[in-house]
Amino acid sequence: MYRTNEPAKSGAHILLRNLFAGISAGLSVVAAHAQQGDPDGYAGATSSYYQETDVSSQWDTRYESQLLANTYQLITEGARSGEGYFSADGGRFVYQAETPGNPFYQIYLLDLDSGESSRVSTGIGLTTCAWIHPTLDRIMYASTHEDPNAQAKQDEELAIRASGEARPYGWDYDPAYEIYAADGDGDNLVNLTNAEGYDAEGSYSPDGRSILFASNREAYARALSKVEQGLLLDDASYFMDLYVMNADGSNVKQLTFSPGYDGGPFYNAEGTKILWRRFNPDGNSAEIWTMDADGTNQRQLTANAMVNWGPYFHPSGDYVIYSSNLLGHSNFELFMIDSEGVNDPIRVTNTDGTDILPVFSPDGGNLSWSTTRTPGGASQIHMADWNHELALELLGLN
Repeated sequence: MYRTNEPAKSGAHILLRNLFAGISAGLSVVAAHAQQGDPDGYAGATSSYYQETDVSSQWDTRYESQLLANTYQLITEGARSGEGYFSADGGRFVYQAETPGNPFYQIYLLDLDSGESSRVSTGIGLTTCAWIHPTLDRIMYASTHEDPNAQAKQDEELAIRASGEARPYGWDYDPAYEIYAADGDGDNLVNLTNAEGYDAEGSYSPDGRSILFASNREAYARALSKVEQGLLLDDASYFMDLYVMNADGSNVKQLTFSPGYDGGPFYNAEGTKILWRRFNPDGNSAEIWTMDADGTNQRQLTANAMVNWGPYFHPSGDYVIYSSNLLGHSNFELFMIDSEGVNDPIRVTNTDGTDILPVFSPDGGNLSWSTTRTPGGASQIHMADWNHELALELLGLN
């Protein structure tokens, strides 16, 4: 993802553009044919994204200081950082950051004990959505570095920034995005996907045998009607669905077939469930969903006609944490909800600034997330101790 001066698009593109405006570009953002009968279930919310919601007393809570203790900025180098994930043993942390001399996010690996970090990605092109293999010294991430125009685009962006031209951030579904895996030092880079279209947002299964990812490849693999061609040009996210493949890139299988943007998938700790967020076909809202690992038993957890995204399972499997603009489109806070969506969500954060992309450590004792609660307002990854027992109590699960 990168800053762009292209005309604003509709639907999910506008939502994500506004979400990242002033935060950071590059955090981490349908099959036209449906199965027999109705396509996969999707939220029917159609209320406008730009309509502010009334702040109900239900959400006027102050649990952050109790749920999150010893909060600190984890990533301190670079203009901004975001979308970080722990290794299975909790000792390493992979993330994306914008560092001097490069206008696009690159992938970095942090040793949490020593505090030393090093770049994994090539330094060329756009990168996003990294993940650490659970048993091997391998890092998976999405990149456009093999795009023949990657260096030229990078040079152009540097020149535009040097000129002082002000532009809004834009979420880019560059069809040159492919998923790669490399050693922890960036060596032995292997291309895992090779299909036209945006392939990104990958995560390994707990046993390391499978990779979940999001793609709009189906729209590039067949002849589109004129209406579909217009949709693809206007907002390529409309065709995004979830896929699973073997860790070596073989045996690709499509899991969702819903109009609108399905993305950001993760397994639970046992590898039996998948969690993701689904945008409405009109792109005006997004809800949190779960399903079995084979794509069956899809279940919607939220239904508030706002933008709920970046969900992540607690290792216990009892609940999910996610970000939502339930309090107004410019105010993203962290919320949590039980894994069955039986009870109402609980608000987690209260500090000024945008709080998104929350991730639990493997032992469930820490939470990291991207936030603009920084002196200059740039997005940086923060870390805190997590109070699991209080979370269970507030959610009525103990």
